[in-house]
Amino acid sequence: MNRETLTVHVGTASPYDVFVGEGSLAFLGERLRETTGARRAALVTDTTVAGLWADAVEASLAGAGVEVVRIVVPPGETSKSWARAGEVLETLASVPLSRKDAVVALGGGVVGDLAGFCAATYMRGIPYVQVPTTLLAQVDSSVGGKTGVDLVHGKNLAGAFLQPACVVADVATLATLSAAQRVSGLGEVAKTALLAGEEQTAEIETDAAALAEGESSATAGAVFACVRHKASVVSLDEREAGPRESLNYGHTLGHAIEVVTGYGTVPHGLAVAEGMRFAATLAVRFGESDSRLVARQASLLDALGLTRTALSADPGNLLEAMRADKKVRGEAVRFVVLRAPGSWTVVEPPEALLREVLASWSTGQGEKTGVDLT
Repeated sequence: MNRETLTVHVGTASPYDVFVGEGSLAFLGERLRETTGARRAALVTDTTVAGLWADAVEASLAGAGVEVVRIVVPPGETSKSWARAGEVLETLASVPLSRKDAVVALGGGVVGDLAGFCAATYMRGIPYVQVPTTLLAQVDSSVGGKTGVDLVHGKNLAGAFLQPACVVADVATLATLSAAQRVSGLGEVAKTALLAGEEQTAEIETDAAALAEGESSATAGAVFACVRHKASVVSLDEREAGPRESLNYGHTLGHAIEVVTGYGTVPHGLAVAEGMRFAATLAVRFGESDSRLVARQASLLDALGLTRTALSADPGNLLEAMRADKKVRGEAVRFVVLRAPGSWTVVEPPEALLREVLASWSTGQGEKTGVDLT
């Protein structure tokens, strides 16, 4: 696949480009200078990614005349914390970075969210560039301007909107992912395809085996298609006041699973896949969908390697975690559900129904779309 460029238009920020393709890291420095004008940048990454890609990124930045300060954090969800953000912010201040400088987020979703949050809050906002190196980050979290860190009571409860100056997604970095990391990213690929509509869903179904194996051409095509859909949604709704809420499909229960089992225990994409299975069951109960879509979605998730996994989590604890989710309005827990590929709505199940479906789902009964959480 050749390098492709998409432009994201958002109401309150300047349009920015997303570059997708192999070899994109080589011109990162040029892109950063063009979009930010910065001559100094803080490169935020984790220890794993630093050993793989930091030298290449620094070389590209130096070649464009950009001085680099490297900030390395431990890998994993535990780095997406209030305490770690404080450490990064103190480092930015000690450099010191100015408003004419920039932050570069090199890594997966954790690094992107953490670095973006620090860029959004340091001096009330300085430019940053997203350089996603995982499938999950390339297809989802690097685009759209959501930044944040986790609190004890829930994921992303502290955050800010700040659109990146640009996104450079070099699909060559995906060759270093483990099978588990690749499959986790495919959870967001499946979610996006189903929201995008029949054409993209059918394409992912056709390419499922190749995607599960990490075949480069199929993966690059999926990345571009997912970015294209997310860009179209974000362009309509920057702050999640309307259509952007659809991107939470699978995330209400998915985030609760991550909170209850401990951040990092269940990969994000697998948690979202379980949330999608649960939402499909709810859709049937609300009369918004039928068993054919439930079965089709389940087959797609299975084909991508997102098979059901036994987890240790109490349904009551999951319900409590869902109530603390930032998507709750008033007392109502909100779920995005699908009517068909490309057609979605939001339901707010009464507590009695939610407890009933959650209990049935958690013991693997009912629609056969649940996971045994006992």
